[in-house]
Amino acid sequence: MDRSLAMDLARVTEAAAVACGRWVGKGDKISADDAATTAMRQVLGTMDIDGTVVIGEGEMDEAPMLYIGEKVGTESGQKVDIAVDPLEGTILCSKGGPGAIATIAMAPGGGFLHAPDMYMDKIIVGPAGHGCINIDDLPSVNLKRIAEAKCCKIEDLTVVLLDRPRHDEAVADIRRAGARIKMISDGDVAPAVATGIIDSGIDMVLGVGGAPEGVLAAAAVKCFGGDMQARLIFTTDEERQRAPKMGITDFDKVYTAEEMATGNVFFAATGVTSGDLLKGVRYFSGGAETHTIVMRSKSRTIRFINTLHYFDHKPCYT
Repeated sequence: MDRSLAMDLARVTEAAAVACGRWVGKGDKISADDAATTAMRQVLGTMDIDGTVVIGEGEMDEAPMLYIGEKVGTESGQKVDIAVDPLEGTILCSKGGPGAIATIAMAPGGGFLHAPDMYMDKIIVGPAGHGCINIDDLPSVNLKRIAEAKCCKIEDLTVVLLDRPRHDEAVADIRRAGARIKMISDGDVAPAVATGIIDSGIDMVLGVGGAPEGVLAAAAVKCFGGDMQARLIFTTDEERQRAPKMGITDFDKVYTAEEMATGNVFFAATGVTSGDLLKGVRYFSGGAETHTIVMRSKSRTIRFINTLHYFDHKPCYT
């Protein structure tokens, strides 16, 4: 894929972040998500790609925009798969909490795992921890190997988990091992990306979250050369019946990042509210400032972009 697409994806997430940033702290996650989705869809429509949304806001009858199977772009360019989360951390945005982002990933056609909207167990580390993780081992065992690889103590490591009762046993094991823990209320894509940034302070992301978010995380992990293992968690018969329709037949399979995101992958995210990875949108008279990360797996390039947007020249942002 043309490397210039990376900057096009930055434009997509910037527009989404600026649009939903107006809703930060207003207690209306639906309007925030709608604003982000509308802006993202509008900019995607200008890209010279023949794109298909494979990770989106739901099926066509569940989501008015960016639904799974929707065609995006001018349809005059190369065929690509699109994974989107216009506002990852809708509750974070509605409450003004840290770490809400607008995010998108792109791969050649057929490049993304078509993950159903269900749960996924995940373990994610940065490049230094590549080859050190096993999703079937206790967190403490993984932490020991990661500490050895990083030439540090377990006490120096920080693990991020969603603050859910299902993680109580993992939290207890991590605490016994001595590592630091950061519990988050929502939004596990941003900390997953942060594991690949040297000075982020995040060493590992662990636990059960959304499967679509897992595919987005896998795209980022592939771009920065980290490591990831994941397994789908089936909680209902309906989920088991739906999975084969999306090409999933081995319900116990452990996926790697490379299996969930194949080929030359692009990833972009723009901060909506400030967190460990990105600064949030800041508005000024007549415009806004955004902070974006853009990555490409082929070159393993990671760019942080600070952008000033002047609304007189970008009326779609208002």
